[in-house]
Amino acid sequence: MITLKALDGVRHGFFTREGGVSEGIFASLNCGFGSSDEADRVAENRARVAESLGVTADRLATCHQIHSAEAVIVESVWRREDNPRADGMATRTPGVALGILTADCAPVLFCDPASGTIGAAHAGWRGAVTGILEATVAAMERLGARRDRIRAGVGPCIGQESYEVGPEFPAPFLAEDEANGAFFAPGQREGRFQFDLAGYVAKRLNLLGIAAVESANRDTAAEAQSFYSYRRMCLVGEADYGRQISAIALPL
Repeated sequence: MITLKALDGVRHGFFTREGGVSEGIFASLNCGFGSSDEADRVAENRARVAESLGVTADRLATCHQIHSAEAVIVESVWRREDNPRADGMATRTPGVALGILTADCAPVLFCDPASGTIGAAHAGWRGAVTGILEATVAAMERLGARRDRIRAGVGPCIGQESYEVGPEFPAPFLAEDEANGAFFAPGQREGRFQFDLAGYVAKRLNLLGIAAVESANRDTAAEAQSFYSYRRMCLVGEADYGRQISAIALPL
């Protein structure tokens, strides 16, 4: 489990793939029910995560993530079959943990300890460019958070050296701001680019005027022993992939 100083004082963790009960390509802390892993093993892995954050397994909230800019306020934890289709959450309810599932996208955890408010966002490139970070901060503000007190941590995600994109990919980023060209390095193949997802996410967070932003600077695609990766699965031809979880909690 990785923790960040920006989130000190609040129970949180960017969990690796270590410490669970899943086997084979899902070994070992696979927390994604959307994988073809055995559901009881995924449930046990999630229970271990919840326990380490000081909440019960039924108080760990996750969404049906759809690469959107939709953020929801969590007042009580829903059943898994009722997961909202969203990519951001905010709460100030004690005893609740907010969890983000990833396998290359950037998980972002937020806190404003003064108001007792926390948030979590799933920032793939689509969600980041369309506003999921801004939507999550706005949801926290509706609960009483103040952006000049909000701190954010960007967890492990695919690194720039691993993230090759096509010639059409930079267009929406450059249309937003030509300075975003700084997040694209020449690719290893002609006409391709290497995209810095974590850097772009950190820029969007800093533009919000929040109190602090810190990044884990770990590459999920390059570190097979520590992380699951959709990109790596595609490259090596595996049949499926696990999902690591990043979570933040307000214990009772």
